Amino acid sequence: MIGKPCCTPTSCHTEGHEDRSRVVPSKDFSSGTAIAPDTTEMVHLPGGSFLMGTDTAEGFPADGEGPVRAVTLTPFWIDRFPVTNAAFSKFIDATGYRTEAEIFGWSFVFWAHIPKERFRELVEDTVAAAPWWCKVNGARWKNPEGPGSDIASRQNHPAIHLSWNDCAAFSQWAGKRLPTEAEWEYAARGGLEQKLYPWGDELTPGGKHLCNVWQGQFPRQDLAEDGYAGTCPVDAFPPNGYDIFSITGNAWEWCSDWFDANFHRTASRENPSGPPSGESRVMKGGSFLCHRSYCNRYRVAARTSNTPDSSASNVGFRCAMSA
Repeated sequence: MIGKPCCTPTSCHTEGHEDRSRVVPSKDFSSGTAIAPDTTEMVHLPGGSFLMGTDTAEGFPADGEGPVRAVTLTPFWIDRFPVTNAAFSKFIDATGYRTEAEIFGWSFVFWAHIPKERFRELVEDTVAAAPWWCKVNGARWKNPEGPGSDIASRQNHPAIHLSWNDCAAFSQWAGKRLPTEAEWEYAARGGLEQKLYPWGDELTPGGKHLCNVWQGQFPRQDLAEDGYAGTCPVDAFPPNGYDIFSITGNAWEWCSDWFDANFHRTASRENPSGPPSGESRVMKGGSFLCHRSYCNRYRVAARTSNTPDSSASNVGFRCAMSA
């Protein structure tokens, strides 16, 4: 979020851009076009108590990552994979839904992913506090880098350029919902207790890359040592202990909760769902742009937020469902 070290831009609260919160593209899928929920590619988790949050020195205190607290959840289902371009295409074909990026005509794209020969043609503006984020007219889920780009070879990549509102609409159509932050973190931990990552405390154990994050000097040098400079297939890396894939890095994932750095200190710790209202929604997991020097938020306890109408080339989601 602009104003703190992170790798997602804020669309409607960025100086020089229109207020996107005036348009609400959500659509009621409660009847007619909604489908029966399919649990084939979901994981059933038993719930129970786990230690949420972190007190590690690697965290960002202003984000409200701590204190570590015992949280109790009832059983739930969560998608094994993030929602892919192939899955999102089915939603669009079935409903005719238009995403917020399509309605507003633009979305944010990371500067290095825009063809150099078309940079001046495609880029209308950049974010002053994070100039690597470019406002690209025509950038949307099926044209990730703007006009001329497509997802033909990225059907198994996470669907991106999606606002929280877009993801909530898909979830409603699918008979599901967005996970709470607590559910997301419980699932991401894969049964391990208080580890930095879903597999342990080392980012690259034995020199092996287990997720898609940034290697090099952000934002100028991307070594892509993990094999990917942008998004990657959702099954490119091994799953965690709960057989959940791509829960760290690749693309940020929206949660249902409104964001507050301190609400959880006094709120209920049984099936917590965040404050009743707010200005931004929780995002978890980090993305292919996260690096320890700048946005060390690919840790499972890390959190950030963005306005519900914001979209960018590193933001996606997965669904959950009460058991």
